[in-house]
Parts: sequence; structure tokens; C-alpha cells
Amino acid sequence: MEELTVGRLVGLAIKLYALMTPPAVLSAFISHMRGHTKREKYLVACKASLAIFIVGEVLLVFGSSLFGLFGFTLDAFRIGVGLLLFLTAISLMNDDDTAPPVQRGADISVVPLAIPLGMGPSAIGAVMVLGAQSTGAHDLLVDTFCLLLASIWMAALLCLADPVQRLIGRTGIAVMAKLTALLLSAIAAQVIFTGIQGFLRQ
Repeated sequence: MEELTVGRLVGLAIKLYALMTPPAVLSAFISHMRGHTKREKYLVACKASLAIFIVGEVLLVFGSSLFGLFGFTLDAFRIGVGLLLFLTAISLMNDDDTAPPVQRGADISVVPLAIPLGMGPSAIGAVMVLGAQSTGAHDLLVDTFCLLLASIWMAALLCLADPVQRLIGRTGIAVMAKLTALLLSAIAAQVIFTGIQGFLRQ
């Protein structure tokens, strides 16, 4: 059992947060909720984050059995998930140079359609892998706590979507997307490397 440290908790929470791909979520939220009241935005943000936590917790608890439904070994599943994460990261790294200048109050969404489409399967698969490699109640409790932290931070980000938009603008969202892409690439490399190691041990 891995020793519980503050660094491990923070690192795991950051990984789970990155798997939610915040630039894609933030851009989609701003686009969808434009014109709504603050109360409506806060309510949707809290519901979305609660849904993320509930789905993530189910995947953590049943991760060890769910991946078997696909007929893959855990190592093969890891490699597939890692490749999906890489594809999502590559999409996040693409520049949107052809986009017109953003006017005040306009939609600042900068993420291509490929990112939300790739984000779901890759995040679901990665959390399933995380749950499958948990070795006991202690690991599951730590994973749950970190998922809760990541969900709360996501809710805060969505509730502050408009101030974040005014503060960092379209360029800031694009920079955040690239930073997230780097983190996703690191997670993908780790997942794929672990899967390849498992194959070599067989």
C-alpha cells in the first residue's frame, strides 16, 4: 500500500481534474449558459460537478469489474485509454489561428469538437483504470477524497466562469488548454507505460 502523503493527494487530485479537461468544460459552459442568470449558472455548475463526482465514484468502486465487460485485459485497456488521452491532448494543443477576433460579450469557446468527444471516453477509461488498480478500502477512500476535491474545484471554476472569461480572455483559455494538454500527455504516457510493462511481465 502506497504511503499517504499530501503530495500524493494533491497529485492525484490534479490528475483527476486534468481528466475533466477544464478548458473544454469551461468553454462549453460559457457557450451554453450565455444569457442565463447567475443563479441558473451556479445551479447548473453544481449539478454538473455533482454528476462528475457520482459517475467518477461509480467508476472507482466498480472499476475492477467494469473493464472486463469489454473483453480486454487491464493492461490492454490501459494502452487504449492512454492513446485516447494522447488524442485529446493533441486536439487541445492545436492552435485556432483562423478564429475571428472576439468582441465583448461574444462566445469565447476555443475548443474543437474533437476534444469533448475524446474527453468523455478517455476520462471514463482512466478513472476505471484507477479504480481497478486500487488495492483496498484505503486506496478507494483516498481516490474518493481526491475526486471530491477535483469536483469541488471544477464547480468553483464553472461558478466563476464569467469572471475567469473577463480575466484571462480567449488567449488565457487557449493557454490553459495547452497546459492541460501537457498534463494529459504525461498521464497518457504513464498509463501506456504501465500497460506495456504488464504485457512484458506475462
